[in-house]
Amino acid sequence: QVHLVESGGGLVQAGGSLRLSCVASGRTFTSASMAWFRQAPGKEREFVAAISWTGRSTDYEDSVKGRFTISRDNDNNTAYLQMNSLKPEDTAVYYCAADMRYHFPPPPSDYDYWGQGTQVTVSS
Repeated sequence: QVHLVESGGGLVQAGGSLRLSCVASGRTFTSASMAWFRQAPGKEREFVAAISWTGRSTDYEDSVKGRFTISRDNDNNTAYLQMNSLKPEDTAVYYCAADMRYHFPPPPSDYDYWGQGTQVTVSS
């Protein structure tokens, strides 16, 4: 089992920045591809960004490219999502997810472990 806990969400004005953190415990963090997803009110959950178990490969949804950066610290079992130039349409609950299958990027259906989510609200 992998237990994931997100933090760092909040209320920010458009153009501002936030950094989300996801602390993992349980099975070996260094074996997991990590990702961030988000779900806005009335919409389906969507992929935001992913990072391979080594940290050498990343993948981003088109609308966040150049604004968001995913990273990881394997010594501290933590994944991050740095979000810059935030827009009102980035408002959502952001979820951290882990996949232990050693392939990258994993399809969304392969993520077996999920956090409880952290709310990000961007005001205009």
